[in-house]
Amino acid sequence: MIITENRIMLKKERQAQIIKQVNLHNKVLSSDLSLELNVSEDTIRRDLNELAQENVIVKVHGGALSKSYNLTATQADTYAYDEKNIIAQKTISLFQDGMTVLCSGGTTIRAIASQLPENLHITFFTVSPLIALELTEHPNVEVILLGGKLSNASKISIGGEVVSKINEIKADLCILGINGFNEDGISDSDYEVVQVKKAMIKASKQLITPVISEKLNTTLRLQVISLDEVDYLITELAPDHKILESYQSKVGFIM
Repeated sequence: MIITENRIMLKKERQAQIIKQVNLHNKVLSSDLSLELNVSEDTIRRDLNELAQENVIVKVHGGALSKSYNLTATQADTYAYDEKNIIAQKTISLFQDGMTVLCSGGTTIRAIASQLPENLHITFFTVSPLIALELTEHPNVEVILLGGKLSNASKISIGGEVVSKINEIKADLCILGINGFNEDGISDSDYEVVQVKKAMIKASKQLITPVISEKLNTTLRLQVISLDEVDYLITELAPDHKILESYQSKVGFIM
């Protein structure tokens, strides 16, 4: 009886960690969860199936997505909703009329898109259909969706076609959705997504990285860019917060 209870407890703890990672990073790979939790991929797949049946996550081929990663997501579905709204307001303070902005996808970027002032005249290029639809709600924003192969996992356009289109753009700002961020720079888990993000950064004068502080000091398997190429790190925290000490001499902050 005691053994059975211990097994149930371990399973609950493991699934709680899975839910946290899915919500934190919006998408996770089964292989990464297997390594992190030190269990087989078969175990992870069973966990993901159960959590999907409970409507806690969205299972996709090779991993899982957060419920907030879709068009019908509500406030309740969005992880760290209040923190992302603070980040959105800080990021918007950088926007000026007439700017051209490149942006990726993710729930933090969606918070930014949803809070744009109605009187702001700005052009957005985005690889995310979800972000494009959010941006079209603003009357003075021009929205250009960069099409290509649509990734089922990341919900953005990927592949050589979209990279070629990005290479033709000269943007004032790149607003990049972040999955891993530490003193080495930005990282991600999807090779094709990394190539799109690299092209976006190269096509822009400044790189803005809006990210909740919980994602700081995390790293994923693929490097996107080094920290010295980031112009502004924007979190929900005050710039002098202890968590940000290691970054204070390396990137800019917004109050």
